[in-house]
Amino acid sequence: MSAAACPFQSATLPDYPTRRAWPLDPPPALAEMRRAAPLARVRLWNGQEAWLVTGYAELRALLTDPRVSADNLRPNYPGANPGMTIVRRKYPTFIAMDAPEHLQQRRMLTAEFTVKRIEAMKPRLQAIVDGLLDAMVAKGPPADLVHDLTLALPITAICDLLGVPYADQPYFHDMAMVIASAHTPPERAAAASEELCDGYIGGLIDRKDADPQDDLLSRLVVNQMRPGHLTRHQLIGMARLLLVAGHETSANTMAMGVLALLENPGQKQALIDDPALLPGAVEEILRYIDPAHAGRRRTALADIEIAGVTIRAGEGIIAHNPAADRDPAAFPDPDRFDIRRDARHHVAFGYGPHQCLGQPLARAELSVLLGTLFRRLPGLALDVPVTSLTYREQSFVYGVERVPVRW
Repeated sequence: MSAAACPFQSATLPDYPTRRAWPLDPPPALAEMRRAAPLARVRLWNGQEAWLVTGYAELRALLTDPRVSADNLRPNYPGANPGMTIVRRKYPTFIAMDAPEHLQQRRMLTAEFTVKRIEAMKPRLQAIVDGLLDAMVAKGPPADLVHDLTLALPITAICDLLGVPYADQPYFHDMAMVIASAHTPPERAAAASEELCDGYIGGLIDRKDADPQDDLLSRLVVNQMRPGHLTRHQLIGMARLLLVAGHETSANTMAMGVLALLENPGQKQALIDDPALLPGAVEEILRYIDPAHAGRRRTALADIEIAGVTIRAGEGIIAHNPAADRDPAAFPDPDRFDIRRDARHHVAFGYGPHQCLGQPLARAELSVLLGTLFRRLPGLALDVPVTSLTYREQSFVYGVERVPVRW
């Protein structure tokens, strides 16, 4: 198919992103685009054009194609919004690098996120969840599930792992939200990223350098920065990624996953009746929710023929994993939430060499939270209609502000 023949290729391109019609589903325009063609040209917030990939097979093919670059410093890289463009350019991390730099930096963290190491963290995760639920129950309903549980758990876990004071979490979470919002003016985003990175995270690194402790950030200082494998500036970028991505996607996946179960009471009851369904429920939530609605951003290094179109060298690509995870070619009846489905081949963590390093921790957090929450509070229910909640459609990671619940 030529560019001119595609129904979504015209002088007036559709704007991206588009709005959702139902908070638990991706925007319906994405399904319409995929039905017409698995790749389509769209116009971004800054007027730039890019290829939007909504087909499952096409997304996996492109994310493993060596002719596709993750380097966000390349011309025409499709930045998600002003704030994320600024912070990722000034403080680049390995997720936006190509080989060999990508693998060199990724290997510095691989041992920290092995399945074996995360399994050893589960007692600590269980203790965190138990303590948070004890406090929530003692306070009594209604409670805000986001504030009291789904945000507090991954922030506590990542603070433990990195050696970051938990008391600082309101600050770094708020700064991350400012940077990630599409509504933040560029000058404010630049100031926030500098304050968070050079100020707060740089100060943490200096304190670890002066007095290393038994934590991941100290190990990176001692084993990577001091010998010169990482500069201080590079370590700031890596620490920002671990601190922010280490809690933000997990927090939103958990909150939206609980919403999916509350909105599907038959599925919720099945999970309560048969805890053996928990591993499948975790994978189905990851597939069905997938809050990384900005997609994986890339640039073509050469002309690529795929799905009847030609992506030209230098053109931007958005591999939209939430849309791909609703592709009926990969998941029959994809808009149905079904915890008995085999959803293990989802692409919520990306695909290929840049697949999310922290996925064992994300799965462990989600598993411990769900298993404990519905065992202790089987009568958990929303205190307001799901449509009355406030959702973060303009943020880099999709989520919900508050989830008032009763039991």
